[in-house]
Amino acid sequence: MSIKFNDCIKKTLFSVAKDAEAFAIRDLFCSNDKDLLCILSDGISVRQAYDILSFIEPNVDVLVFPNWDTVPYDRVSPNTNIVSKRIETLSKLVLESGTKNKRIILTSIGACLQKLPPKSVFFNARKTIKVGDKLSFDEFIHYVSINGYLRVEQVMEAGEYAVRGDIIDIYPSGGNKPIRIDLFDDEIERIRIFEVETQRSIGELKFYNFDSANEVVLDKNSIKCFRSKYREAFGASGLKDEIYESISEAKKYIGMENWLPFFFEDNLPSLFDYIPNANVVLGIDVENALNAKIDAIIDHYNARNEALQIKDTSEIDRYRPVNPNLMFLEKDEFLSLVKKRNYVSISNMIFPDGDNFVNYGAVPQKNFATLKNINALSVYQDLGMFFDINKNKKRIVCCYTEGSMDRMHNLFVENGIKNLHISASFDDAVKMAEKGKIVLVLMDIQHGFCDDDFFIVSEQDIWGERKNIRATKKISAENLIADISSLNVGEYVVHIEHGIARFEGLENIITDGIAHDCLKLIYAKGDKLYVPVENIDVISRYGSEDSNVVLDVLGGTAWEAKKAKVKEKIKDIAEKLIKIAATRKMKNAEIFVPERGLYEEFCTRFLYSETDDQINAINDVIKDLSLGIPMDRLVCGDVGFGKTEVAIRAAFLVAMGGAQVAVIVPTTLLARQHYLSFKERLKGFPVKVKMLSRLVSPKEAKNIKSELKDGSLEIIIGTHALLAKDIDFCNLGLLIIDEEQHFGVAHKERLKQLKSDVHILTLSATPIPRTLQLSLTGVKQLSIIATPPVDRLAARTFVTPFDKMMIREAIYREKYRGGQVFFVCPRVSDIIQIESKIREIAPDIKIAIAHGQMSASVLEEVMSDFADGKADLLLSTTIIESGIDMPNVNTMIIYRSDMFGLAQLYQLRGRIGRSKKRGYCYFTVPNQKTLSSVAQKRLDILQALNQLGAGFSLANHDLDIRGAGNILGIEQSGHIKDVGVALYHHLLEEEINKLKNSNFEN
Repeated sequence: MSIKFNDCIKKTLFSVAKDAEAFAIRDLFCSNDKDLLCILSDGISVRQAYDILSFIEPNVDVLVFPNWDTVPYDRVSPNTNIVSKRIETLSKLVLESGTKNKRIILTSIGACLQKLPPKSVFFNARKTIKVGDKLSFDEFIHYVSINGYLRVEQVMEAGEYAVRGDIIDIYPSGGNKPIRIDLFDDEIERIRIFEVETQRSIGELKFYNFDSANEVVLDKNSIKCFRSKYREAFGASGLKDEIYESISEAKKYIGMENWLPFFFEDNLPSLFDYIPNANVVLGIDVENALNAKIDAIIDHYNARNEALQIKDTSEIDRYRPVNPNLMFLEKDEFLSLVKKRNYVSISNMIFPDGDNFVNYGAVPQKNFATLKNINALSVYQDLGMFFDINKNKKRIVCCYTEGSMDRMHNLFVENGIKNLHISASFDDAVKMAEKGKIVLVLMDIQHGFCDDDFFIVSEQDIWGERKNIRATKKISAENLIADISSLNVGEYVVHIEHGIARFEGLENIITDGIAHDCLKLIYAKGDKLYVPVENIDVISRYGSEDSNVVLDVLGGTAWEAKKAKVKEKIKDIAEKLIKIAATRKMKNAEIFVPERGLYEEFCTRFLYSETDDQINAINDVIKDLSLGIPMDRLVCGDVGFGKTEVAIRAAFLVAMGGAQVAVIVPTTLLARQHYLSFKERLKGFPVKVKMLSRLVSPKEAKNIKSELKDGSLEIIIGTHALLAKDIDFCNLGLLIIDEEQHFGVAHKERLKQLKSDVHILTLSATPIPRTLQLSLTGVKQLSIIATPPVDRLAARTFVTPFDKMMIREAIYREKYRGGQVFFVCPRVSDIIQIESKIREIAPDIKIAIAHGQMSASVLEEVMSDFADGKADLLLSTTIIESGIDMPNVNTMIIYRSDMFGLAQLYQLRGRIGRSKKRGYCYFTVPNQKTLSSVAQKRLDILQALNQLGAGFSLANHDLDIRGAGNILGIEQSGHIKDVGVALYHHLLEEEINKLKNSNFEN
């Protein structure tokens, strides 16, 4: 069925399957002669519509205007990437308004209600630079400063710039990559694009158009206007407010965007004013989203006003909110603006003049398979019947990843479904489907739909309910290491051949007529060494923050002497480590190989589509288990990214191969969760799984130990209770250590006493520096899982003073969206005080309390009740740090975050944002308290590393902050790290040869 826009204007309300929404928008757009403003219910709907439209209509200009990822009247600023995308879209709407090509503008109801800066901001902010033109350095720096760009030492994200002599690095707002401006005196010599991770140039430009990096421009006029309107709104009482003082001094203030109307003389326009001639499409469920958003705005405004009436001297800042009428469209105003346009509604939003319904699309009446009978032939015969019934339509099967597409294709073929074709584009899919083919494509929809022309089926329709994972850009270990090893000007570094130097930035050097980006290193006596960026692997960061660093002499003998000394030290102190490693390499471990058919059947029970990173980690482990050499592999991946599935598949192979598996975890809660996960995944297979922890009765524990000894128990999951001396295994084949950073030295020494030919698999989101260093040097093997699940949104992280109103808003916001809250304290003694504060600001919130001093039975009951939704907020210590998987909990507040370690804070933050909802994490610090430099550095890193998959990067930062400890007999101190790595491998080979020559026997 093809929808004609002009036939539908103001009289037809379409009933559309949710996943057909983007297809309906496409049809309406094609039959429409103007820009199409599509207002959808939320940001997830916007992103899904954008992904589908980009695939089915790749030649159409689709603009996205996202909503701020903050609540109304927040204390924090919106994410810089979101601001960058908003400005990019607004700039295009203003500066390309005369274009002949019609466009689709996708936005959410929240973004559409919020008023915007005047168009003049984007006219005036546009600045064009060209190669060969004159550019005043001072004027350009002034331009980027007042337009919201932040000066940093090294550019990493949109809205930042850095100056290195005659080179200006800047990441333009709305740009995909940062650019490097080379100046020769006051002339632009080159404009280059470069990679953030490596800082290497990857292309050149002839010109570039810059736009503002913020919706608030701090120039003389805006500051004067703000001061005047702030005084007018709040009187003399507001003159001592922090925001008033900061803006008066032309300083950027966190969250200043929430006072946007005060920076401009006239009333603010809305998105409708930016697209005066566009027709409008209202998406599914917009009416409910509109009402919810309006209610939220009023609630937050009233809460801020109520807080102003409370006389609390502990508050260091008073928040005076802007009147909602100045900042947002009212409901009637929004509806009026819509009705003035030609509009079509494909939602349940009813306008007073009444509309009729027509049917467009219907979700298939049943799923074609369930997890219980996934391999039954009748399932595929049933599916084949559905394809046959719809053979006169264009039959398309949508897959999430290339791996799942291959699996789908193979299963179709094996079960008699023929006439298949795989298409890389939607146009090709349509053409092949018109020829009667059943076409497989990569397109992310959850449920299929059908109409007169199409029969579209999703993976979820075939496999049943699944929590699917989207294929995203793969992040290699090499790129991650390059990213975290990025250097700041003035830092000390170590060249493996020349020793300690000071990094003085990047310079462009011409040699033999060819330009090279080089790292400039300064040695003793002012000597300089230029290292091409492609050779950055010979440079490492100096791991110590000692201010009395002595630079080496370029070409001198001191560095060679240091290396010789290190070699002797390694021989003396690292002998035991090297012997252990060499012994393990010489041992003949048991070989475990997947049994074809049975292993594939086990894999199909996995509720997720594996990411490439996850598949690579699984394949790495399978290969290790088949080599006959004891495996020692670290799998590093963020919480919720699929490390447990890697462990389960390894355990399955070993258990089915006749050996035992021990899974050791740091807490009883994590042991219980893993036990339930393993038990569910292994249901129906001849593998017995049991748990050993303080939650198990003494009688049951005795039986478990007996079964381990006689070999009747294949998989045991437990805490450090598994390390007790009375635990004897019959045939231990695999040891899995989860969250190894929580085990102490005594526990790890006990682990070493287990058989030297046992396979070892270590799992961690943030490995301790020692373990990470062992992996990076090759002592352990390393696999990285850096790809996030589908619809997983990175948790927003805020470092803020303890603000009662912000805490109250965070709690109620989560409650109103049907979620729950974690409130974490560093000490048990803090809990009573914090409970009192929460009950004061949120008296109707149901609070549950959990900490390690509770008895096992009480703790288990509390956690079960909270998981069942019987409380709104869990007030706890760090007992929830590991193993808690509660997708309904998406807000976390951490009291006295300065008292936690870096990996601890990251692990805690990983407990939220595990569903499709945005997670919010508040690291609170004491009011008017100066943090230690280490605590401040931890919090700064966490706030910066708020992207998904940052655990590996964070672990490397921890390696820099804390050092790696005594690795290979060497303390981590930069100038000997790389030497130690090379010498380790050399000495390991020597030790292996010694063992071979001495007729070493297993």
